[in-house]
Amino acid sequence: MSNHSQLLVATRKGLFQYQQNAPGQWEKTNVSFLGVESCTMVMRDPRDGALYAGLNLGHFGVKLHRSDDHGKNWEEVGVPLFPEGAVIGPDPMLPPDAPKEPRPASLEEIWALEPGGTDQPGLLWAGTIPGGLFRSKNRGENWELVEGLWNREERMEWFGGGKDLPGINSICVDPRDSQIVRVGISCGGVWVTRDGGDTWNCEAEGMRADFMPPEMADNPNVQDVHMLVQCQSEPDTMWVQHHNGIFLTTDAGQNWRELEDVQPSPFGFAVAVHPVDPQTAWFVPGIKDQFRIPVDGQFIVNRTRDGGGSFEPLSSGLPQEEAYDIVYRHGLDIDATGEKLVMGSTTGGLWVSENGGDNWICLSTHLPPIYCVRIV
Repeated sequence: MSNHSQLLVATRKGLFQYQQNAPGQWEKTNVSFLGVESCTMVMRDPRDGALYAGLNLGHFGVKLHRSDDHGKNWEEVGVPLFPEGAVIGPDPMLPPDAPKEPRPASLEEIWALEPGGTDQPGLLWAGTIPGGLFRSKNRGENWELVEGLWNREERMEWFGGGKDLPGINSICVDPRDSQIVRVGISCGGVWVTRDGGDTWNCEAEGMRADFMPPEMADNPNVQDVHMLVQCQSEPDTMWVQHHNGIFLTTDAGQNWRELEDVQPSPFGFAVAVHPVDPQTAWFVPGIKDQFRIPVDGQFIVNRTRDGGGSFEPLSSGLPQEEAYDIVYRHGLDIDATGEKLVMGSTTGGLWVSENGGDNWICLSTHLPPIYCVRIV
């Protein structure tokens, strides 16, 4: 990638854009939706250059905007809407003797947004909270619920993890065949379609959920997938950052293997995989459950270059004492070369690495809390 990379940074108070002018030199070039309730999602469509920003406006609901001039001007487009009468499963936190009634489905957040394949101009995929998968065939103007997944009986067993409601947080379109799409669900495992969304199967065998009773821990449909990523050059290799571990598959999801003895912690939300080398991936560890802070106050990125056989902590340029930064699911991204990474944290820290994570450049320590970053 050239020295003129751009960053898109979606935050609690707007969308920030940065431009790289030379190696190690970055500047903020634009701010959109400043002061808006939340910009929770951002995506650039590589097929036509359009930018998309998902907003959560509180009382005014969820909105989606599109820009065709690199963020100078925005127009509101459609949002995914659940059909009348749509429901999700009962609240799993109810007392055992309480009635288990389904709950109405109403859009709370666009939690994942990805373009379709190169052979599908204008097609977009969106994952939502609660756990619906939607498809647009006209650049977001209109959306349709993917009923093949929504109508699965297993969906009623999905439940919330970090969020109160179940949600689809990851969408991976297979670069070899646009009809093959995988989604990661918290909590609902990994689901795949091989016919463009008509039929679906849960493929999370080998994962375990230590927060479930022992007899249910291996159930593929209850796995808390924090983030699912797929290697672009070898798509049969995928990585999952799970609530209680890191999992790897090299056979297109038929079998998942948990990585053992990951230090300083196997917990985290974000994962990025090298676009060419499937054995190389990055994670941002922390202390799980009620803590959700870096281990020992040291903010690091964990990198493996041997398929999880070993990990090296990367800390050059990152705070190493009294750090409270956590990186959300979409707060870590990698460019097409595998050399540049961008990372944004809950405390408003923004860092870039231009050498695969060996060193990090701090662009800001005082942005609003960061939900999503992208390198374009």
